[in-house]
Amino acid sequence: MTSLVPRDEPADMSCQLFDFTRHRAPYRLFAGAKPATAGLSLWCVLILACRAATFAAMVTILDKRPRHPEKAHKPDTPVLKKPDWIRVKVPASSPQFAETRAILRQHGLHTVCEEAGCPNIAECWAGRHATMLIMGDTCTRACAFCNVKTGLPGALDPAEPENVAQAVAKLGLDHIVITSVDRDDLADGGGAHFAATIRAIRALTPSTTIEVLTPDFLRKDGALETVVAAQPDIYNHNLETVPSLYLRIRPGARYFHSVRLLQRVKELSPTTFTKSGIMVGLGETREEVLQLMDDLRSAEVDFLTIGQYLQPTRKHAEVKRFVPPDEFKAYESIAYGKGFLMVSASPLTRSSYHAGDDFARLRAARLAAQA
Repeated sequence: MTSLVPRDEPADMSCQLFDFTRHRAPYRLFAGAKPATAGLSLWCVLILACRAATFAAMVTILDKRPRHPEKAHKPDTPVLKKPDWIRVKVPASSPQFAETRAILRQHGLHTVCEEAGCPNIAECWAGRHATMLIMGDTCTRACAFCNVKTGLPGALDPAEPENVAQAVAKLGLDHIVITSVDRDDLADGGGAHFAATIRAIRALTPSTTIEVLTPDFLRKDGALETVVAAQPDIYNHNLETVPSLYLRIRPGARYFHSVRLLQRVKELSPTTFTKSGIMVGLGETREEVLQLMDDLRSAEVDFLTIGQYLQPTRKHAEVKRFVPPDEFKAYESIAYGKGFLMVSASPLTRSSYHAGDDFARLRAARLAAQA
Protein backbone atom coordinates (compact mmCIF):
# COMPACT_ATOMS: atom_id res chain seq x y z
CA MET A 1 0.00 0.00 0.00
CA THR A 2 1.14 3.55 -0.66
CA SER A 3 1.61 6.00 2.20
CA LEU A 4 2.69 9.57 2.70
CA VAL A 5 5.21 10.77 5.27
CA PRO A 6 6.69 14.23 5.95
CA ARG A 7 10.22 14.79 4.73
CA ASP A 8 11.67 14.96 8.20
CA GLU A 9 10.10 11.64 9.29
CA PRO A 10 11.24 8.16 8.25
CA ALA A 11 8.98 6.00 6.16
CA ASP A 12 7.00 3.47 8.14
CA MET A 13 7.96 0.02 6.91
CA SER A 14 4.46 -1.20 7.71
CA CYS A 15 3.10 1.43 5.30
CA GLN A 16 0.64 2.96 7.74
CA LEU A 17 -1.36 5.82 6.28
CA PHE A 18 -0.23 9.28 7.23
CA ASP A 19 -2.58 11.50 9.22
CA PHE A 20 -2.97 14.79 7.31
CA THR A 21 -4.93 16.42 10.10
CA ARG A 22 -1.79 16.69 12.28
CA HIS A 23 0.95 17.48 9.76
CA ARG A 24 1.30 20.21 7.17
CA ALA A 25 4.88 19.57 6.02
CA PRO A 26 5.74 18.86 2.35
CA TYR A 27 5.29 15.18 1.59
CA ARG A 28 7.03 12.52 -0.42
CA LEU A 29 5.46 9.27 -1.57
CA PHE A 30 6.61 5.92 -0.24
CA ALA A 31 5.73 2.27 -0.79
CA GLY A 32 7.49 0.36 1.97
CA ALA A 33 11.03 1.74 2.17
CA LYS A 34 11.53 2.50 -1.53
CA PRO A 35 10.41 5.68 -3.31
CA ALA A 36 7.37 4.85 -5.44
CA THR A 37 7.81 7.88 -7.68
CA ALA A 38 10.60 6.48 -9.81
CA GLY A 39 9.53 6.27 -13.45
CA LEU A 40 6.18 7.96 -12.80
CA SER A 41 5.04 11.23 -14.27
CA LEU A 42 4.27 14.12 -11.97
CA TRP A 43 0.60 13.70 -12.87
CA CYS A 44 0.60 10.06 -11.71
CA VAL A 45 2.32 11.03 -8.50
CA LEU A 46 -0.31 13.68 -7.78
CA ILE A 47 -3.16 11.26 -8.46
CA LEU A 48 -1.66 8.66 -6.12
CA ALA A 49 -1.04 11.29 -3.49
CA CYS A 50 -4.61 12.54 -3.64
CA ARG A 51 -6.02 9.03 -3.39
CA ALA A 52 -3.78 8.20 -0.44
CA ALA A 53 -4.68 11.45 1.28
CA THR A 54 -8.40 10.84 0.78
CA PHE A 55 -8.18 7.29 2.11
CA ALA A 56 -5.99 8.41 5.01
CA ALA A 57 -8.54 11.04 5.99
CA MET A 58 -11.33 8.46 5.80
CA VAL A 59 -9.40 6.15 8.12
CA THR A 60 -8.04 8.59 10.67
CA ILE A 61 -11.16 10.69 11.26
CA LEU A 62 -12.80 7.68 12.90
CA ASP A 63 -9.95 7.42 15.39
CA LYS A 64 -9.59 11.10 16.20
CA ARG A 65 -12.54 11.63 18.49
CA PRO A 66 -11.28 14.05 21.17
CA ARG A 67 -10.73 12.57 24.62
CA HIS A 68 -11.97 15.79 26.21
CA PRO A 69 -14.38 17.43 23.73
CA GLU A 70 -15.57 19.93 26.31
CA LYS A 71 -12.03 21.31 26.60
CA ALA A 72 -11.25 21.52 22.87
CA HIS A 73 -12.33 25.16 22.56
CA LYS A 74 -10.34 26.31 25.57
CA PRO A 75 -7.05 28.15 25.12
CA ASP A 76 -3.85 26.34 26.00
CA THR A 77 -2.71 26.83 29.57
CA PRO A 78 0.92 27.49 30.56
CA VAL A 79 3.12 24.54 31.49
CA LEU A 80 5.68 24.94 34.26
CA LYS A 81 8.98 23.12 34.07
CA LYS A 82 9.01 20.25 36.52
CA PRO A 83 11.55 20.52 39.35
CA ASP A 84 13.95 17.69 40.10
CA TRP A 85 11.89 16.38 43.01
CA ILE A 86 8.86 15.69 40.81
CA ARG A 87 10.63 13.53 38.26
CA VAL A 88 9.72 9.86 38.20
CA LYS A 89 12.38 7.18 37.91
CA VAL A 90 10.95 4.55 35.60
CA PRO A 91 12.12 1.08 36.63
CA ALA A 92 13.39 -1.31 34.03
CA SER A 93 10.73 -3.38 32.33
CA SER A 94 9.91 -6.49 34.33
CA PRO A 95 8.02 -9.73 33.79
CA GLN A 96 5.68 -8.67 36.61
CA PHE A 97 4.66 -5.52 34.74
CA ALA A 98 3.87 -7.54 31.63
CA GLU A 99 1.97 -10.14 33.66
CA THR A 100 -0.14 -7.49 35.36
CA ARG A 101 -1.04 -5.94 32.03
CA ALA A 102 -1.82 -9.34 30.49
CA ILE A 103 -4.18 -10.29 33.33
CA LEU A 104 -6.02 -6.98 33.10
CA ARG A 105 -6.36 -7.29 29.32
CA GLN A 106 -7.52 -10.90 29.59
CA HIS A 107 -10.47 -9.81 31.72
CA GLY A 108 -11.20 -6.64 29.74
CA LEU A 109 -10.61 -4.33 32.69
CA HIS A 110 -9.77 -0.64 32.86
CA THR A 111 -7.43 0.91 35.42
CA VAL A 112 -7.18 4.43 36.74
CA CYS A 113 -3.41 3.92 36.43
CA GLU A 114 -3.76 4.14 32.64
CA GLU A 115 -6.84 6.30 32.17
CA ALA A 116 -5.71 9.06 34.53
CA GLY A 117 -2.05 8.88 33.47
CA CYS A 118 -0.71 8.09 36.95
CA PRO A 119 3.05 8.77 37.26
CA ASN A 120 3.49 5.70 39.47
CA ILE A 121 2.14 3.09 37.05
CA ALA A 122 5.50 1.45 36.28
CA GLU A 123 6.37 0.95 39.94
CA CYS A 124 2.92 -0.29 40.94
CA TRP A 125 2.41 -2.68 38.03
CA ALA A 126 5.89 -4.12 38.52
CA GLY A 127 4.72 -4.92 42.05
CA ARG A 128 1.51 -6.46 40.64
CA HIS A 129 -0.69 -3.69 42.04
CA ALA A 130 -3.36 -1.95 39.99
CA THR A 131 -6.35 0.24 40.81
CA MET A 132 -9.42 -1.09 39.02
CA LEU A 133 -11.61 1.45 37.22
CA ILE A 134 -15.11 0.02 37.00
CA MET A 135 -18.21 1.07 35.03
CA GLY A 136 -16.27 1.91 31.88
CA ASP A 137 -13.56 4.36 30.86
CA THR A 138 -15.83 7.33 30.09
CA CYS A 139 -16.91 9.85 32.73
CA THR A 140 -20.05 11.98 32.68
CA ARG A 141 -18.24 14.91 34.30
CA ALA A 142 -15.48 17.17 33.05
CA CYS A 143 -13.23 18.12 35.94
CA ALA A 144 -10.47 20.52 34.97
CA PHE A 145 -7.72 18.37 36.50
CA CYS A 146 -8.67 14.88 35.32
CA ASN A 147 -7.38 12.98 32.29
CA VAL A 148 -10.15 10.35 32.23
CA LYS A 149 -12.17 10.51 29.03
CA THR A 150 -15.38 12.56 29.07
CA GLY A 151 -18.56 11.64 27.24
CA LEU A 152 -21.66 9.47 27.30
CA PRO A 153 -20.73 6.08 28.79
CA GLY A 154 -22.00 2.74 27.55
CA ALA A 155 -24.14 0.26 29.45
CA LEU A 156 -22.72 -1.44 32.52
CA ASP A 157 -21.07 -4.81 31.97
CA PRO A 158 -22.87 -7.31 34.25
CA ALA A 159 -19.81 -9.61 34.11
CA GLU A 160 -17.43 -6.90 35.32
CA PRO A 161 -17.67 -7.65 39.08
CA GLU A 162 -16.73 -11.28 38.46
CA ASN A 163 -13.94 -10.26 36.05
CA VAL A 164 -12.50 -7.93 38.68
CA ALA A 165 -12.61 -10.71 41.27
CA GLN A 166 -10.87 -13.12 38.89
CA ALA A 167 -8.11 -10.57 38.18
CA VAL A 168 -7.63 -9.92 41.91
CA ALA A 169 -7.22 -13.65 42.49
CA LYS A 170 -4.75 -14.09 39.62
CA LEU A 171 -2.70 -11.11 40.74
CA GLY A 172 -2.62 -12.52 44.27
CA LEU A 173 -3.57 -9.20 45.83
CA ASP A 174 -3.80 -8.81 49.61
CA HIS A 175 -5.38 -5.37 49.14
CA ILE A 176 -7.31 -3.96 46.20
CA VAL A 177 -8.54 -0.45 45.38
CA ILE A 178 -11.73 -0.19 43.33
CA THR A 179 -12.66 3.17 41.83
CA SER A 180 -14.90 4.32 39.01
CA VAL A 181 -15.81 7.05 36.61
CA ASP A 182 -18.75 9.29 37.55
CA ARG A 183 -21.97 7.79 36.22
CA ASP A 184 -24.54 10.56 36.57
CA ASP A 185 -26.52 8.79 33.85
CA LEU A 186 -27.39 5.89 36.19
CA ALA A 187 -30.27 6.08 38.64
CA ASP A 188 -28.06 4.97 41.54
CA GLY A 189 -24.79 6.41 40.22
CA GLY A 190 -23.38 2.90 40.11
CA GLY A 191 -23.77 2.13 43.82
CA ALA A 192 -25.16 -1.36 43.18
CA HIS A 193 -22.29 -2.13 40.78
CA PHE A 194 -19.76 -1.18 43.45
CA ALA A 195 -21.55 -3.45 45.93
CA ALA A 196 -21.64 -6.33 43.44
CA THR A 197 -17.89 -5.96 42.84
CA ILE A 198 -17.15 -6.03 46.57
CA ARG A 199 -19.27 -9.17 47.02
CA ALA A 200 -17.60 -10.91 44.07
CA ILE A 201 -14.12 -10.29 45.51
CA ARG A 202 -15.20 -11.44 48.97
CA ALA A 203 -16.57 -14.67 47.49
CA LEU A 204 -13.39 -15.52 45.57
CA THR A 205 -10.64 -14.12 47.82
CA PRO A 206 -12.11 -13.57 51.29
CA SER A 207 -8.78 -12.52 52.81
CA THR A 208 -8.29 -9.61 50.38
CA THR A 209 -8.98 -6.26 52.00
CA ILE A 210 -11.04 -3.92 49.85
CA GLU A 211 -10.78 -0.16 49.47
CA VAL A 212 -13.36 1.72 47.42
CA LEU A 213 -12.80 5.19 45.99
CA THR A 214 -16.27 6.31 44.97
CA PRO A 215 -17.82 9.30 43.21
CA ASP A 216 -19.86 11.70 45.31
CA PHE A 217 -23.23 10.11 44.38
CA LEU A 218 -24.67 13.60 44.14
CA ARG A 219 -28.50 13.41 44.03
CA LYS A 220 -28.34 9.58 44.06
CA ASP A 221 -30.35 8.70 47.16
CA GLY A 222 -29.49 5.32 48.64
CA ALA A 223 -26.31 4.78 46.60
CA LEU A 224 -23.94 5.44 49.49
CA GLU A 225 -25.92 3.17 51.79
CA THR A 226 -25.77 0.36 49.22
CA VAL A 227 -21.97 0.55 49.00
CA VAL A 228 -21.45 0.77 52.78
CA ALA A 229 -23.77 -2.22 53.32
CA ALA A 230 -21.37 -4.32 51.21
CA GLN A 231 -18.74 -3.63 53.91
CA PRO A 232 -15.59 -2.36 52.22
CA ASP A 233 -12.62 -2.10 54.59
CA ILE A 234 -11.87 1.49 53.55
CA TYR A 235 -14.27 4.01 52.08
CA ASN A 236 -12.39 6.71 50.16
CA HIS A 237 -13.87 9.79 48.57
CA ASN A 238 -11.51 12.55 47.49
CA LEU A 239 -12.27 16.21 48.09
CA GLU A 240 -9.58 16.93 45.45
CA THR A 241 -9.15 20.63 46.31
CA VAL A 242 -10.23 23.44 48.61
CA PRO A 243 -13.79 24.85 48.35
CA SER A 244 -12.78 28.17 46.77
CA LEU A 245 -11.46 26.31 43.69
CA TYR A 246 -14.43 24.00 43.13
CA LEU A 247 -16.12 26.13 40.48
CA ARG A 248 -12.94 26.16 38.39
CA ILE A 249 -11.47 22.72 39.17
CA ARG A 250 -14.40 20.46 40.09
CA PRO A 251 -17.51 22.26 38.79
CA GLY A 252 -19.85 19.25 38.84
CA ALA A 253 -19.32 18.58 42.55
CA ARG A 254 -20.21 20.28 45.83
CA TYR A 255 -17.56 20.54 48.53
CA PHE A 256 -19.80 20.25 51.57
CA HIS A 257 -21.78 17.42 50.01
CA SER A 258 -18.50 15.48 49.74
CA VAL A 259 -17.63 16.22 53.37
CA ARG A 260 -21.10 15.12 54.41
CA LEU A 261 -20.79 11.89 52.40
CA LEU A 262 -17.68 10.93 54.37
CA GLN A 263 -19.38 11.82 57.63
CA ARG A 264 -22.39 9.68 56.66
CA VAL A 265 -20.14 6.64 56.11
CA LYS A 266 -19.05 6.86 59.74
CA GLU A 267 -22.65 7.18 60.89
CA LEU A 268 -23.63 4.04 58.96
CA SER A 269 -20.53 2.00 59.83
CA PRO A 270 -18.38 3.45 62.63
CA THR A 271 -15.68 0.79 62.24
CA THR A 272 -15.14 1.37 58.50
CA PHE A 273 -12.01 3.40 57.82
CA THR A 274 -12.61 6.60 55.87
CA LYS A 275 -10.12 8.34 53.65
CA SER A 276 -9.88 11.43 51.47
CA GLY A 277 -7.26 13.10 49.33
CA ILE A 278 -6.41 16.45 47.82
CA MET A 279 -4.02 17.90 45.25
CA VAL A 280 -1.93 20.98 45.91
CA GLY A 281 -0.37 23.39 43.45
CA LEU A 282 -3.68 24.54 41.97
CA GLY A 283 -3.69 27.96 43.63
CA GLU A 284 -4.89 27.06 47.12
CA THR A 285 -3.49 28.82 50.18
CA ARG A 286 -1.95 27.15 53.22
CA GLU A 287 -4.78 28.44 55.39
CA GLU A 288 -7.35 26.83 53.07
CA VAL A 289 -5.59 23.47 53.27
CA LEU A 290 -5.56 23.63 57.08
CA GLN A 291 -9.28 24.48 57.13
CA LEU A 292 -9.95 21.52 54.83
CA MET A 293 -8.14 19.28 57.32
CA ASP A 294 -10.44 20.56 60.06
CA ASP A 295 -13.50 19.89 57.89
CA LEU A 296 -12.39 16.30 57.33
CA ARG A 297 -11.68 15.75 61.00
CA SER A 298 -15.14 17.08 61.86
CA ALA A 299 -16.40 14.24 59.64
CA GLU A 300 -14.13 11.79 61.55
CA VAL A 301 -12.04 10.94 58.48
CA ASP A 302 -9.15 8.66 59.41
CA PHE A 303 -6.72 8.94 56.52
CA LEU A 304 -5.59 11.96 54.48
CA THR A 305 -3.49 11.95 51.30
CA ILE A 306 -1.90 15.06 49.80
CA GLY A 307 -0.08 15.06 46.46
CA GLN A 308 1.16 17.47 43.81
CA TYR A 309 -1.24 18.25 40.96
CA LEU A 310 0.29 17.42 37.58
CA GLN A 311 -1.23 18.89 34.43
CA PRO A 312 -2.30 16.14 31.96
CA THR A 313 -2.51 18.42 28.88
CA ARG A 314 -2.43 22.10 27.97
CA LYS A 315 -6.23 22.07 27.95
CA HIS A 316 -6.37 21.15 31.63
CA ALA A 317 -5.99 23.43 34.63
CA GLU A 318 -2.50 24.83 34.91
CA VAL A 319 -0.06 24.05 37.70
CA LYS A 320 0.21 27.28 39.67
CA ARG A 321 3.30 26.09 41.51
CA PHE A 322 5.23 22.98 42.44
CA VAL A 323 5.05 22.54 46.19
CA PRO A 324 8.48 21.61 47.63
CA PRO A 325 8.92 18.44 49.69
CA ASP A 326 9.46 20.30 52.96
CA GLU A 327 5.96 21.82 52.69
CA PHE A 328 4.49 18.36 52.27
CA LYS A 329 6.31 17.26 55.42
CA ALA A 330 4.88 20.25 57.25
CA TYR A 331 1.36 19.39 56.08
CA GLU A 332 1.89 15.82 57.27
CA SER A 333 2.97 16.94 60.75
CA ILE A 334 0.04 19.33 61.08
CA ALA A 335 -2.45 16.70 59.91
CA TYR A 336 -1.22 14.18 62.48
CA GLY A 337 -1.55 16.90 65.10
CA LYS A 338 -5.19 17.38 64.10
CA GLY A 339 -5.94 13.74 64.81
CA PHE A 340 -5.70 11.82 61.53
CA LEU A 341 -4.66 8.20 62.13
CA MET A 342 -2.73 8.08 58.86
CA VAL A 343 -1.28 10.77 56.58
CA SER A 344 0.54 10.36 53.29
CA ALA A 345 1.89 13.62 51.90
CA SER A 346 4.53 13.91 49.20
CA PRO A 347 4.81 15.26 45.64
CA LEU A 348 4.01 11.87 44.08
CA THR A 349 1.41 10.71 46.60
CA ARG A 350 -1.78 9.46 44.96
CA SER A 351 -4.90 8.02 46.58
CA SER A 352 -4.03 4.40 45.89
CA TYR A 353 -0.22 4.67 45.89
CA HIS A 354 1.14 2.02 48.33
CA ALA A 355 -2.47 1.54 49.47
CA GLY A 356 -1.89 -1.94 50.86
CA ASP A 357 1.06 -0.93 53.01
CA ASP A 358 -0.79 2.18 54.16
CA PHE A 359 -3.82 0.11 55.16
CA ALA A 360 -1.66 -2.12 57.35
CA ARG A 361 -0.24 0.96 59.07
CA LEU A 362 -3.73 2.43 59.39
CA ARG A 363 -5.02 -0.65 61.23
CA ALA A 364 -1.96 -0.64 63.47
CA ALA A 365 -2.52 3.04 64.28
CA ARG A 366 -6.13 2.36 65.28
CA LEU A 367 -5.10 -0.53 67.53
CA ALA A 368 -2.40 1.63 69.13
CA ALA A 369 -4.91 4.43 69.74
CA GLN A 370 -7.34 1.98 71.35
CA ALA A 371 -4.72 0.38 73.59
